[in-house]
Amino acid sequence: MLFAGIASAHVVVFPKETIQGSYEKFTVRVPSEEESPTIKVEVKVPENVEISRTLPFSGWKSELTKDADGKVISVIWTATADGLSSTEFGEFNMQGKVDNAATTIIWKAIQTYKDGSIVEWIGDEKSEHPASVTTVKAVPANATVAADGDVESADSTSSDLPLYLSIAAVVLALLSLIVSSVRKAR
Repeated sequence: MLFAGIASAHVVVFPKETIQGSYEKFTVRVPSEEESPTIKVEVKVPENVEISRTLPFSGWKSELTKDADGKVISVIWTATADGLSSTEFGEFNMQGKVDNAATTIIWKAIQTYKDGSIVEWIGDEKSEHPASVTTVKAVPANATVAADGDVESADSTSSDLPLYLSIAAVVLALLSLIVSSVRKAR
């Protein structure tokens, strides 16, 4: 239980699992662990993800930092008010596309507190301050990734078996009720 509490206090990027080539909404969950409020969060964008936009978050402004080629290399959220107190957390959203060959996405984050202290969430999974990791799965052989990022199955026939089983169950229940009523009447 103790370790579960500690693990949940890390900066984490969701989803924890995605599919190659998909468009995804990534949510950065930031707990504030110090007495001093969190006033800034920077997420380094890995090479195998292209971030295109952020979702506004009340009391915070976002900034997309780009390299010379115009690719977003980090997203920075800065508090415009008090920030996140020690009993609060924030969820910051960004949208982007996962590379077609990605297998893992390692999200490095830097959390800055009002008192000037900084926590770098950049270590491996066993470190005190691990980077968040998203596992990337290959697109299933019989599927494709649509323009909106949804995975579409090439097998368009859906199974009606659950429907047929449900109908059969209702019919059998009605027959059972009729038979028991007839026997009771005799």
